[in-house]
This record gives sequence, C-alpha cells and structure tokens, in this order.
Amino acid sequence: MIDEPQQTAPEESETSPAPVDDDLPGGVVSFPYDRMTVDQFRHRFPRARWRDDIKAWWVPGKTASRRIGRWLAELEAEADAHADARGRDAFDFDPIVSPYLDIGRAGFQIRTPYSRTVVEELRDIRFSRWDGDLRLWHVPFRSFEELRSRWPAIEAAARRSEPAERARRAEERKGTEDELKSKMRSAERRKRRYPLPADDLPPLGMPVAISYGIVVFTDITGEVVDPDLVTDFYPGASQDDVWGLWRAPMLDELLSTWPAKAAPETRRCWWLPTIEELRPARRAARARESTDTVRKR
Repeated sequence: MIDEPQQTAPEESETSPAPVDDDLPGGVVSFPYDRMTVDQFRHRFPRARWRDDIKAWWVPGKTASRRIGRWLAELEAEADAHADARGRDAFDFDPIVSPYLDIGRAGFQIRTPYSRTVVEELRDIRFSRWDGDLRLWHVPFRSFEELRSRWPAIEAAARRSEPAERARRAEERKGTEDELKSKMRSAERRKRRYPLPADDLPPLGMPVAISYGIVVFTDITGEVVDPDLVTDFYPGASQDDVWGLWRAPMLDELLSTWPAKAAPETRRCWWLPTIEELRPARRAARARESTDTVRKR
C-alpha cells in the first residue's frame, strides 16, 4: 500500500489535514502560530486536525468546545503569570518610590486623595480596578510599564489634591477676581440651563453632547438669552438663542445611545456623542448609581 502524500498546514502548523463531516460534534479553535503552543495543543488534543477550508483547528467530540475553553483559559493564566513576573522584576530593578503606592500580593495598591485626573489616568491602565471596600486602586504587576509612564501625572495630581495644598490654594484665592468668577460659574452651572440656537434644537429626552459633557435636555423654555449677561459663561451665545434645561443622563440611557461615527467638523452648541465621549460618561453614571444604591442601603 502506498502512503498518501502529507500536506503542510499554511503557516499555523505542520500537520496532516483530514476531511471532517460538518454534522459531527466538535469545536473549532485558532491562535497565532507558535511552535511551543502548537505542541502543547496537540499533546492536549491528540485527535485534533487542521482544516484548510476554515484555517483553524477542528477538535472532535461533544465536549470539545468546553475543553478548548479550559485550555485557552489556562494559556491566558500562564501568560498573565509570566507578564506579572516580568512586571515585578522591572519594578524591583527600577522601583517607583511614592507615599501613594504600596505593594500587595497580586500587584500595586494605590491610594490618593480624590482627583479627577488620578481617576482618569488609572482607569486608562489595562487591568486596573477600583476597590470600594478598601478605597484604593489595584494595578497588577503586568501593567507596571504603563503605570510607570503615567505615574508623574498621577503623583502630581495627587499632591495637588492633598487637603493642606487645597486649603493653601483656597486661601490664596480669597478675595481675588478668580474666586469671584469661580463662584459665579458654579452658580450658573447649578441652574442647569444652556443656550441653544432656536433653529437647531436638540431632541428632548435623548443624551447629547455639549461643552459640559453629555446631558439630556428636558425642556426648551423659549426664554431668549441675553448674551451680555452670560457671555463669560457661554462665549458663543447670541441673541438668537433660547434656554434649554438639562439633567444628567441615566446609565441605561447612555447604554442605549448609538454613538456617532465621528465628531462634527464644526463644533455646534450640541452634537451626537461619539463612543470616546460615551465611555467616560457611562463610567461616571455607573459610579453615580452605585453610590446612590449604597446610600439607600
């Protein structure tokens, strides 16, 4: 008997393809080519065959998908362990020395005074998470390089937010024109109104973006805006504008909002939010609702 010629799977691995009946139970998996990973896979799934038609591995069996999922989870855990080890070694070689950072069993623990800048910086670090019970941020060792690149901004913002530093700045602002403008700006913001062009009104009850962020307009009062009185707060306001009343959006409203493909080329008084604008708004709304739930309890 003459053996059939063996074919080589393209790039992913060297194996013998075998015809597979699509009606048979089984699972499909694909992953970037790596000789060691392929060897581990073939040792774990000796009956697996490469399929040229779908450029993936076929594993027969009713529980194949479940077994593939477990194997992929083990690979990910192993990769995370190596990444954590490399991050810990990098920290030991060039540590971050700061009163705001401690070392835990699984990574870094960061506790600072509240600062919006700190929150935004830490949220953008992969795998970081907020611990509401301990009131601190957890960042795994694998994210050390990203944490180190952001640390100057984080520490500077944390120091600015120290109670003593805030009190010092407040004392310096007392009686100055900046303090007066800040109080007037806060008073205007509490009115929750915004000038809108009468010929281009936003939809009511729907999240839209303005210079404040994302809001939901609840009413158009029809009252004409006097630009001479509010030009310091709304530089683009004109005598053709009317007041619109707004509120903060709910989480479910933000989650159901379909994002615009791109921001408008010409910035208007309002526009449909993009996904880059929706993401931080959703996080803020989720934090607000979580805080409200805790308060009610």
